[in-house]
Amino acid sequence: MDFIPLDYATLKVIWWLLLGVLLIGFAVMDGFDLGVGALLPFVARTDSERRIVTNTIGPVWEGNQVWLILGGGAIFAAFPPLYAVSFSGFYLAMFVILFALILRPVGFKFRSKMPGAGWRSMWDWGLFVGGAVPALIFGVAVGNVLLGVPFHFDSNLRTIYTGGFFGLLTPFALLAGLVSVAMLVAHGAGMLVMKTEGAVAERAAKYGSVAAVLTAVLFALAGVWIAAGITGYRVDSVIDPNAPANPLTKTVVTGAGLWFKSYADMPLTALAPIAGILGALVSAVCLRRRKGGLAFLGSSLSITGIILTVGFAIFPFMLPSSSVPNAGLTLWDASSSHLTLWVMLLATVIFLPLILGYTTWVYRVLRGKVTENDLEENPNAY
Repeated sequence: MDFIPLDYATLKVIWWLLLGVLLIGFAVMDGFDLGVGALLPFVARTDSERRIVTNTIGPVWEGNQVWLILGGGAIFAAFPPLYAVSFSGFYLAMFVILFALILRPVGFKFRSKMPGAGWRSMWDWGLFVGGAVPALIFGVAVGNVLLGVPFHFDSNLRTIYTGGFFGLLTPFALLAGLVSVAMLVAHGAGMLVMKTEGAVAERAAKYGSVAAVLTAVLFALAGVWIAAGITGYRVDSVIDPNAPANPLTKTVVTGAGLWFKSYADMPLTALAPIAGILGALVSAVCLRRRKGGLAFLGSSLSITGIILTVGFAIFPFMLPSSSVPNAGLTLWDASSSHLTLWVMLLATVIFLPLILGYTTWVYRVLRGKVTENDLEENPNAY
């Protein structure tokens, strides 16, 4: 289309990068909410302490969840085949995530409505589930992307998924889930050390430093596992990046170690796994020293590095197929039309800076620690 200044291939790459930005934004911004929820029963022993913990994220979690909506919307509009396969194939897993996420707003709203210890404890554990379960399943989903998902297309390009929910829970996928949980727990601990004081901050630093070290160790173990025997995928035919999207026009080969080919082709991408491990270790050290802000930056770096590691490893794949490798979805053959990508880019250029600006303003207004006196003075606190 002559009136679009960017060619089709360039727009596909831009949207691949933007999808990565949105996923990282979700993991960094909403990730600490999930981590704080997972830590709640362990870092807070009294009702007052639990109210302090819930109020560190209570005013911001809804805004942070915008990143999840943006990511899902971007997949739907920019890469519709990817949306169709992932959201239908992972339907039960998505349902479990949504159920757990629903517990979060309900827990915030209902927890303090009654003074009974049993009532409040029930919702505290609901908030724990709302943090730990999504963190685990998101990681399991990433593990399955690396393993490949059993799906193919019929002659009319209709998706046929041949897997099941329990088939997603393989040992490697569960390891990826544990990496995700440890990563987000460390991230949440950094926020708690920043936003609280006293016993809560001390416990958060203790648990978070352990989680940060586990993040580095488990992430490295996952890399060794991939190198040792996880099947990778590689496109073995000529691709026209400007051609109309059609996932059935390529040839794919499989083999151990192929996920490392991208790092050989693009050596600078090796900085991503280094950042994943280094950021986690920086977070662990800073948590031990009660430097919450630096710990949060370290865990943010780790999250960014880990997500980029997966993205660079599977490039140009977005969702490989384990049952029919030629049907795997890549950046080049799973995108929307040239015009759709261009219109979406224009909207993103306008609205993404507004979201970033508003988010920055909110966190500036809400800066500082949450204390027991703050809760007593604020009748709207959770």
